[in-house]
Amino acid sequence: MKQRPTDPAREGLQEKLPPLETFANQFTNYVITIVIPEYTSLCPKTGQPDFGTITIQYQPRHLVIELKSLKVYIQSYRQLGIFYENAVNRILKDVVKACHPVWARVKGEFTPRGGIRSVIEARSGRVPTSRKW
Repeated sequence: MKQRPTDPAREGLQEKLPPLETFANQFTNYVITIVIPEYTSLCPKTGQPDFGTITIQYQPRHLVIELKSLKVYIQSYRQLGIFYENAVNRILKDVVKACHPVWARVKGEFTPRGGIRSVIEARSGRVPTSRKW
C-alpha cells in the first residue's frame, strides 16, 4: 500500500497535545502577559530545531490559564514538526478554546535561520489599540 505524501503546511495542526487547564478568574479588567523565552519545535521540512520566544497576552473573562499546564503544553512542541505560522495560530486557538478570553493574542519571535528572522502574531477578539507588546 502506497503511503500518502505528507503536506508540511498542515503538519502539527491535528496532533493531540496536553490539555490547557484553567481556574476561576477572581477579577475584572486586567491583562495577563506570559513570556516563554525557550520555545522549541521542529521544522516539518528539514527536521531541524526551531527556537523562539512566544508571548501570550489576554484579558481573562471567567477562566485563567494555569501555568504548569501551559508549560507542559508548550514543551510538547519540542518534538512536533510545525511551521512558525501554524504554531502561533494553534497556540492562540488552544488558549481561546481553554479560557474564552475577552481578547487574546500570541506573538512568536523566532531566531534567525539563513539570515531571516520571523515574527508572527495572531489575534482573537478586539485587542485594544492602547495595548502595546
